[in-house]
Amino acid sequence: MKKTTLTAAILIAGTTVTALAHGSATGIVKERMEAMMAMGKAVKTVTPMMRGETAYDAEALRAAALTFQAHAGKALTEQFPEGSGGAPSEAKDEIWQDWARFTDLADQLETYARGLELAAANGLGSDGSMGAGAMMGGSSMIGGGSMMGDSADMMSAEAIGAMPADAAFNMTTQVCSACHARFRAEDD
Repeated sequence: MKKTTLTAAILIAGTTVTALAHGSATGIVKERMEAMMAMGKAVKTVTPMMRGETAYDAEALRAAALTFQAHAGKALTEQFPEGSGGAPSEAKDEIWQDWARFTDLADQLETYARGLELAAANGLGSDGSMGAGAMMGGSSMIGGGSMMGDSADMMSAEAIGAMPADAAFNMTTQVCSACHARFRAEDD
């Protein structure tokens, strides 16, 4: 549960910063910022459910999962043509220097978001704290573990879809966090 709360807080804070950058963004940079804002808004909408602060709503979680899917995979990578970095973009040059890792994470987000859509029907874990770490034997995912960016070890949407919804949400948002940590410039 703490991982979910921390990951969601990071994504929500990033959404606020990105909103401020929109003013001078144009073209593809503005489009991808809007896509990130849509995903951030989806996280913000369902995070209270994952924390047990509001009633669980499977349809709201499915809608969030569909938002992630719409902006993941090829749809995401197409928004990062070479040469589209620099202010006001927060994209680091590492995106184009390590394109294979970036595309792996984009594809992983798409797969995990499909799994999240399936998991919505499962409801929350029985103790409300069943995060992806517990489901995966306590492995570190963000720290470069096998789950973040190595498509050979990536879980299937169906396997994620069999998990409690909060575990699937945690895994999905950790993909976002892993990508942001590696490829997004932080505001000082």
